[in-house]
Amino acid sequence: MKAMKPLHPESLVIHGGDAQQDPHGALVSPLYQTSTFVFPDAETGGRRFAGEEAGYIYSRLGNPTVNLLEQRVAALEGMEAGAAAATGMGAVAAATMAFLKAGDHVIASDCIYGCSFALFSHLFERFGVKVSFVDLSDSAAFAAAFQANTKVVFLETPANPHLKLIDLSAVGEVCARHPEVRLIVDNTFMTPLLQRPGDFGAHLVVHSATKYLNGHGDVVAGVITGCQEDIHLIKMTTLKDMGATMSPHDAWLITRGLKTLALRMQRHCESANVVADFLVKHPAIETVYFPGLSHHPGHELIGAQMKSAGAVIAFELRGGYQAGVQLLNRLNMIRVAVSLGDAESLIQHPASMTHSPLTPEAREQAGITDGLIRISVGLEQVDDIIADLSQSLSQIKHSTASASASGASVSEVAKV
Repeated sequence: MKAMKPLHPESLVIHGGDAQQDPHGALVSPLYQTSTFVFPDAETGGRRFAGEEAGYIYSRLGNPTVNLLEQRVAALEGMEAGAAAATGMGAVAAATMAFLKAGDHVIASDCIYGCSFALFSHLFERFGVKVSFVDLSDSAAFAAAFQANTKVVFLETPANPHLKLIDLSAVGEVCARHPEVRLIVDNTFMTPLLQRPGDFGAHLVVHSATKYLNGHGDVVAGVITGCQEDIHLIKMTTLKDMGATMSPHDAWLITRGLKTLALRMQRHCESANVVADFLVKHPAIETVYFPGLSHHPGHELIGAQMKSAGAVIAFELRGGYQAGVQLLNRLNMIRVAVSLGDAESLIQHPASMTHSPLTPEAREQAGITDGLIRISVGLEQVDDIIADLSQSLSQIKHSTASASASGASVSEVAKV
């Protein structure tokens, strides 16, 4: 048989990974909804526990349905192997903690998801791991942040929530001078179809599979991809022993969702470009943060590092937090919710929601103001998305001046 050409990503989302063949010929890979696996004899069980024989033992240690998802996402990221976690934060925690011990040092981007920030700044500190939050777009500051005990560099690009871009090639080059350091990149906002951090030096790539990989708002999950050695270590330590492994049913749902990822991302991205253009022109909006806009810092990375700008947009309302509350409360179709990548368009207020774990000082350093709003553009007809934003914005445009003048902050408004 002739060797087959490597599949395009649009085909890998459907065929990637070594699918477990159903003995009855089912087209869809079976769901192995089982907690444990039966050994044919005692000797087989002993050999499997000793690592002398391949085979499944217990679903926390491995499951055929979960393994298929792990292989498929790894193939999409161009990595050797994958590890599935119960949540996106389970993936972040397992990927980082597998390589850290008391006395180690982490460099993290100055703008990351709120719970990632809480893990690094609160829990890591309790266990003697120091973390420096650094502007990784500043190459001099990044290079100067390394210490003799630095073991992990962690970043998101685009960053949550205001889409700050980081040049992965530049970061990868600096990390390459420190072979003991693992570069870990959260690629949730882009998916492997729009960006592959491993191509630029990342050792491990994590995803909140809750978002675009699943795409249907009915699963919480995470995935880590990397080299076989690192993934084996993660699976056999932090994932296994802390128990943050994915259920077979969730893996089955995500594998199903992946099949439409290419089509969904195309629609998400096309609509986001239209919505961003609308927001830029609206008088009630002061600033729009979206990599697809020519003035966005790092815009030149599109085409070099990223295939597209993605489908998450952040913007500042002229009336600050008060105007944001009015905007969110007057929407009809767009849902107020703190996720992204679903079929539904979702909108939220980062300072009081996803990034509330950050201190006010940390939010200020990361550029997360009280007036910042984040929208994940969904799969609805884009004219309907714009119509909903337009009707809500039209109701606040006459009150923005007084709201801004009041100087109300998140904490002050929360008391009302």
